[in-house]
Amino acid sequence: SDGSIRLHQMTSEYPLMQWNDSTNGQPIIALQWALTRPAVFFVLDASSNIYIWDLLESDLLPVAKQTIPSENVVTMALLGEPEKTNGLLGIALAKESGQIDIQYVKKKWAVP
Repeated sequence: SDGSIRLHQMTSEYPLMQWNDSTNGQPIIALQWALTRPAVFFVLDASSNIYIWDLLESDLLPVAKQTIPSENVVTMALLGEPEKTNGLLGIALAKESGQIDIQYVKKKWAVP
């Protein structure tokens, strides 16, 4: 609820990494690992901002932030086929009106 993200391993109750206030205090609505690139995850906050984290590039801050204008995004899901190396990775965004948008992610965050 405060925008903090914690990375855990299954064998410990203590996080390996913790990022406080990663969304400028906005609650996190959804977080999902990329299906095609294990070091990348995506975060959706309550203000319809999507943050892209690539832990191989930086483990301090997100590498990109995209604001979805015009309407609140209520959830997201990632689309892709982990067994394929074509680098296709999409994000399905569900908006408050019921509309679904699908956007493709740049290959640099999708290719294994």
